[in-house]
Parts: sequence; C-alpha cells; structure tokens
Amino acid sequence: MSDAGAPDPGSTPVDGMGAAVLHTLFTQSAVGLHVLDTQLRVVRANPLSDVVHAELLAGRHFTDAYHLEQPDKAERILRGVLDTGVATRDQVIRGRLQDAPGPNRSLRVSVYRLDDADGRTLGLLAAVVDVNEQEKARVRAACLAAVRTRVGRSLDVAATCEGLVEAVVPVFADFAVVEVVDEVLRGSDPPTGPLGRNVPLRRAAVRGLGADSPRDGLVGEMRRLPARTPYALATSDLRPRLIQIGPRTPWLDADPDSARMIEATRAHSLIVVPLKLHGTVLGLVSLYRCPGAEPYEENDVPLALTAAAHVALSVDNARRYERDHVIASTVQRRLLPQHDGARIAVETAHVLLPGRNSGCWFDTIGLSGARTALIIGNVEGPGLQAAITMGQLRTAIHALAGLDLEPDEVLARLSDTTDRLAVERASLPPGDRLHRESPEATCMYAVYDPFSRTCTIARAGRPTPVLVTPDGTMTTLDVPEGPSLFSTDSSPFATAAFELDEGSVLAFFTGTLLAGLGSANRVREALAQPGRSLQDLCDDVVYTLPAEDCPEGAALLLARTGVVPAERVATWELAHDRTTPAIARTLVRDRLDGWNLDEETTEATELIVSELITNAVRYGTPPLQLRLILDRALTCEVHDSSRVSPHLRHARAVDEGGRGLFIVSQLASHWGTRYSSDGKALWTEQEIPSVADES
Repeated sequence: MSDAGAPDPGSTPVDGMGAAVLHTLFTQSAVGLHVLDTQLRVVRANPLSDVVHAELLAGRHFTDAYHLEQPDKAERILRGVLDTGVATRDQVIRGRLQDAPGPNRSLRVSVYRLDDADGRTLGLLAAVVDVNEQEKARVRAACLAAVRTRVGRSLDVAATCEGLVEAVVPVFADFAVVEVVDEVLRGSDPPTGPLGRNVPLRRAAVRGLGADSPRDGLVGEMRRLPARTPYALATSDLRPRLIQIGPRTPWLDADPDSARMIEATRAHSLIVVPLKLHGTVLGLVSLYRCPGAEPYEENDVPLALTAAAHVALSVDNARRYERDHVIASTVQRRLLPQHDGARIAVETAHVLLPGRNSGCWFDTIGLSGARTALIIGNVEGPGLQAAITMGQLRTAIHALAGLDLEPDEVLARLSDTTDRLAVERASLPPGDRLHRESPEATCMYAVYDPFSRTCTIARAGRPTPVLVTPDGTMTTLDVPEGPSLFSTDSSPFATAAFELDEGSVLAFFTGTLLAGLGSANRVREALAQPGRSLQDLCDDVVYTLPAEDCPEGAALLLARTGVVPAERVATWELAHDRTTPAIARTLVRDRLDGWNLDEETTEATELIVSELITNAVRYGTPPLQLRLILDRALTCEVHDSSRVSPHLRHARAVDEGGRGLFIVSQLASHWGTRYSSDGKALWTEQEIPSVADES
C-alpha cells in the first residue's frame, strides 16, 4: 500500500526547490558564478560587485567578456577541465570584466564540469571570489620577507641599496630608486634632519621593468633636491609621501629631472620614504607604479616605511664599516714604506691590492755590507686593529734588522714580541672585543748578500717564495715553514740559503694572492718574463687576476738580484801589526779621492778607519780585511776572525784611552757589529752630502 502523503521524487516541489536554490545562488551569493558552454561562451552569470547588468555578458566568449592578464593560460585551464572532468580549485588569476573600470584585480577561481544525467558534457561552472585585498596582503608580506633576506647581507652601501630594489621590483613597485647622501657613501656621519637644500644625494641603486626603463644611466648620478617637491618634503619632516601623479601634477615643473624620469616610465603613483635613523637622514627611497599596476594606497605605506627602516639600519652599518675601513686603510698606507729605497745590488718593486684586510705589509731594509732584507707579511682580519698590529710588527722588524741577526733569529725574536702582544690583549677586560679575538699573522724574512749572491730565507707561516731565473725558469723555493706569529706552536724557525744568478727575480706574496690553483697559475704565467721591468711584472700580475679575486687584499714584492759593481767597492787584506792603521789611512784617502768625495768626508773616514783598524789589531785576531762600499752612503767594514765584540764606553776626562768607538759613533750615522762563521765585521755608514742631495 502506497503512502499518498509521501512526495514523488519527480514532483514539482523538488523541482521548485532546485530552481529556488539556483535563483538564490545567482542573485544573492557573494561568490561570483559563471556558467560557460562547451565553446567557452557565457551562458549565465550572477552580478559581481562592479557589474550591474550581468545579463549583458550572455553569449560572449570568455576572452571577450573578461580582460585577463594571461588569457591563454586561462583557456588551457578551462579546456583541461572540459576534457578531463577534473575540477580545478583555487587558481589565482589577474583580470576584470572588459567593461569594468579600474585596474585588474586578483581573483580566486574554481572550475567544475557540468554533465547531464546521461554523462554528456554541458559546459563549465566557474566560481570566482575577489581576493584582491588578501593577495595584496600576501604580496606585501612576501616583499617584506624578500627585503629582510636580501638587504643587509653585505657591508657595502651600494650592494645594500641594490638588494632593496631587487626585493621590491616587480612585486611591489615597477620602478625603484634609492638615493644616499653623498658623504654617507664615503663613511661620514649622516646629517641631522631636516636635510639642507645644498646637501647632494647620489643614486646608489635603480631598478625597473622593461628594456626602456631608464636605470643604468641613473646609477651614480648626483643631485640636490629641488624645494617644494615630495622628495624635499620627505627629507625635511622625515615623513613619507604618497602621491598620485597626473598630467597636471604641480611640483613636476620644479623638478625637471624627476619629470623626465616619470615621463619615461609613465609612472602614475609614487611613494617617497626618507632613509632615517635616530633623527639623521641617510637618503631617500622612491617607489613608482606604472601603467598596468594599481595605484599605491595608504595600506602600502607601512610596508615602504618598514623596508626603508631596514635599509637605513643596513646602510648605517655599511657606512660605519666603510668609515672604519677608510681609517684602517689610511693607517695601513701611512705605516708602509713610502718609496722603494733603491739599493746598489737589488732592484725592488711592489704592488698592494686594497681589500677588506688592512694588515698586509712589505718592506726592503738596507743592511750592512750592501745586503738587503726583503720582508712581506700579513696580519689577518679587517679593521683598524689589524693595521695597528701590522705597524707594531713592522717596527719590531726594523729594530731587529739593525742587529744583523740571521733570518731565523729575527723571526724567533719577532715571535717573542707577538707572544707578549697576545698576553697584553688577553689581559684586556672581558667586555672588550679584542679580548675575544686571537690575532693571526704570517711573515717572511729574507736577506740577500750581493758579494756571495746568496739569499737566506726564513718564514713564519705561509707563503712560499718563487724564484724566476734569468732564462725564465720558475721554481718554488723550498723554505721550511715555521709556525705563524701569535701561534701557540713553539717549534723553532729554520732557514734555507740559495745561491742566485745575477738578474734572478724573487717573488714574495701574501697568501691570498695565490689562493686557488687558477690564481696561482695566472700569477706564475705573468712572472715568467724576467726581462721586463719589475713594476711592469707587478702590474701584469694584477691585470691577470679576475676582479673578484683577492677580496681581502694582497701584497706582492719583487726583487731582482745583482752584484756590487767593481768600481763601487774596494777591498784590502792588511797585516796584523801596529803600522797597519797608517797604511789603511793612505789607502782610504787614495780610494776616496778616486770617487771624488769631499775633503770633510775623506778626513772623517780616515779617522773612522784608523780607530777600527787599531781596535782590530789590538783586540782581534788575523786575518784582517778592510772594505769600502760606495752606495747611497759610504760603508766602511773591518773584518777579523775574533768573535769578541767591542763596546762603546764613555771615557772619563783623566782616561788616556777608551774614546775610539765614541769618536766613531759621532762621525758615522750608523755603526754596528756583524757576526759570521769566520769571525766578525765592525762597520760604519756615513751620509754623503752629494748623494743625499740627489735622493
């Protein structure tokens, strides 16, 4: 028995319910509904917020009905749903109805295939939700994350500004310009706001969309902000400005430079934000939107402010680093030798590549007996402290070089000095940054003797020197590696001695110059032309290195070995008796007359030689040798086989002797004792007026 009261599934009430549901969806739903046939023509659509007469869309192909930024992609999606029946959900597209005013909007679209009861495809149903504000919020968050990721990774002002424009273009701006106060780029303190009209700003970074964007030519340009413009106002009261630009924008007449840029980009909307920090002005950020993009709105200003604050902090950090680097580099340059100090038997040249490291140094020091000390070293690390430590080590080496010690002894005593410096640093208060930093340094000390053509080398840490013989053969010298300076390693230093052909080139490097096999090979290839001038060889080494090599900086010291010309040296073997001083005076006068030295120098030299020979005859042991060397100074050397060293005494008025070395010290500019395996040499140096005047 059937229930007469039960509704028939095919009866009118259910059909009426379905019709009511459809009617309600298409008239009151907040979701835009669009029905398309199999030809992708609009069959029915409910009114969206910006469309009054949705029925006007009926019969139009979707590409005629809607203005989409990527219509081909949208058609592929629709065709895919038609062919497969697999729905597509939550696809975000940019577009708007063709007849709707305003810019494109972000729309989230889900597409479903419509099939009848027999499985025939009738068309598509597209549900559209306006997510423009949500998408804007997502874009702002992504842009801010990109700013935080890309800005501040470098301590270079230009790289910091470039990171900002890369982060905001194209997601937040179509064209972006960052200008920095010119003095800030040089490391100076930023001016206190408001920014004066005469303070120049330099464009540090420019980025825009499209090949026609005027970006490359603008970077590096400098300008002063015209008054009564958004740029000047933003740097005056340190507040951002949001401006909609039109054909009658009044301030463009006062700023022709910006007017030309806006005309070239066709920008219609602008946000200007000052780069400020603690009331000081570091620069200005200008963000433009061009045709095809929505104008900026007030909700965009907080992002611009946050990004500018992050950039300002990073620029200030870079500025402080640049200032410290400039100071450290200046100190480094002042502490390095200001000229090569040409020697009679050694030609030298050098090159210093600037970089973050302020501790590279090199030196050539004239020693007794026409010998030359060749030094190169490096204190690791940037900043003023590295330059100061370098100066301390260089000063210590100069003092040690004057003692005529062997290279390994020089480095051993230098290591003792660094141990004391390390102890002093460790005794600083725990809060001091230097207390936590352990310095590292390397050094190589070589002495070239032109009479024996021997170079004796010792090294503390890297690097290994290179020898280029006159025929172009290149050899890496095998010098035992001693512990680096400031190291806790107490291993002894060792020397290696090499007899060199006249005209050989010695190359001393800091370690960074040979970092990597490619760099080392290029350096060696550049040096394999020993016949060229040393300065040309130094420059060739620099030319062969890629621009990105040696970011820490590097130093190269070249020395071409020679011998003392025969006409500039005189040597006599003397008898070990009391008549020798008189004979020596005669020999000296004849030789100095041949060198055309003045009478005052000749008389002083006679007295010096007489005292040294008398001392050697009285206290030394044979054989006895006298040698004169004419270089930039006149050197007198008296050799004997005794290793007993004379000492300077200040004789009393009643003493009959003891004044010999005192007299020598008054007549000579420098004097000392040099020891060797077969005895010692007492030597003096006298300045020669004519030579001194030429230098």
